[in-house]
Amino acid sequence: MASAYLSMGEAHRRITDFLNRFSDAVSSQDAKSLCLIFSISSNSSFLLSLSDALITFQDASRVMRQADRYSQYADILLPLFRALQSYRLKNLVESYQAFEKAANAFTQEFRNWESAWALEALYVIAYETRILAERADRELASNGKTPEKLKGAGSFLMKVFGVLAGKGSKRVGALYVTCQLFKIYFNLGTVHLCKSVTRSIETARIFDFKEFPLRDKVTYMYYTGRLEVYNENFSAADHKLSYALSHCNPRKERNIRMILKYLIPVKLSIGILPKTTLLEKYNLTEYNNIVLALRRGDLRLLRCALQEHEDQFLRSGVYLVLEKLELQVYQRLLKKIYIIQKQKDQNKAHQIKLDLIVRALKWLEIDMDVDEVECIMSILIYKNFVKGYFAHKSKVVVLSKQDPFPRLTGKAVNS
Repeated sequence: MASAYLSMGEAHRRITDFLNRFSDAVSSQDAKSLCLIFSISSNSSFLLSLSDALITFQDASRVMRQADRYSQYADILLPLFRALQSYRLKNLVESYQAFEKAANAFTQEFRNWESAWALEALYVIAYETRILAERADRELASNGKTPEKLKGAGSFLMKVFGVLAGKGSKRVGALYVTCQLFKIYFNLGTVHLCKSVTRSIETARIFDFKEFPLRDKVTYMYYTGRLEVYNENFSAADHKLSYALSHCNPRKERNIRMILKYLIPVKLSIGILPKTTLLEKYNLTEYNNIVLALRRGDLRLLRCALQEHEDQFLRSGVYLVLEKLELQVYQRLLKKIYIIQKQKDQNKAHQIKLDLIVRALKWLEIDMDVDEVECIMSILIYKNFVKGYFAHKSKVVVLSKQDPFPRLTGKAVNS
């Protein structure tokens, strides 16, 4: 390690240089410099060289006591030094614990400052708190211990949210912290905790959504859109995810792919099929056969596609949404039978025998009896996928002569 070859004099110089940088950044309100100082996970050469100096010198607190301009920030800097040193030595749990103390002390200072000049630095602190907590939890899990730091990071960031949720220019930072909280809650599987934060953002009079930075609004709409998908509120999910897509930086293809991964199932559920070029461009080919099944009315193909990518869809939380597309596939199959009958005899096209549907399904290697098909037809009529009625005695679906297959409405996904 580089620290083994470092003289005490050089280590002292590096620590003093860092203290001067921090003190100067605060006195001159230089948020950019503070961002670099708190970016532990960046592995910047500046912080790595400081970490080596801390390992060599051991007693950084002695340097701190040499001047009041340093010692007044001891509550921030001493735990920050421990966090840097522990991170360099790959003691990730200790690094997180120390960083949270430094972050808490900085947040208290930030609360006392009248202006929001250090907001970008607070963003870095919120981000680093989450990242270090995730890495600390992986270390705990690998040692057979209970991962608990990410949960603690969520509690800390709620305090930060409270600091930003007041009046004045600081409140524009609340949405960034909210997005970090979303990432924590989704990671932990505690998405129900998102409600209290979204309620504050969307109903509190102190916030005006238009004031927030665009990047934060895109992230917020992405996560709240995912929440709407889980709640099967597809209209709201469509609105939020479409907002995220249309306002996302077009050069951020990874982010666009993440949005589409949830927007596509939503669009499919309201009857909008994406183009193959869109799926290929963003490497979302797991949806190819699902779209094809919807076009063809091929129930077997839909089920095979769901089975093939089951783990992937379950992890994303969209499996149940896609599974419910079966009704659309049945609608499409019935429509194809209707079109074929219409070509043979236009007067009887609207009368479809259940036995004919049973035979069509059998051709697709789907074994169903007449009673099962009758049940499905009843659901299609009840849910307005099909207009008509069911003649029970004759086992015939009688379709409306006016618009028997209502179109599902929604906005198309652009490629």
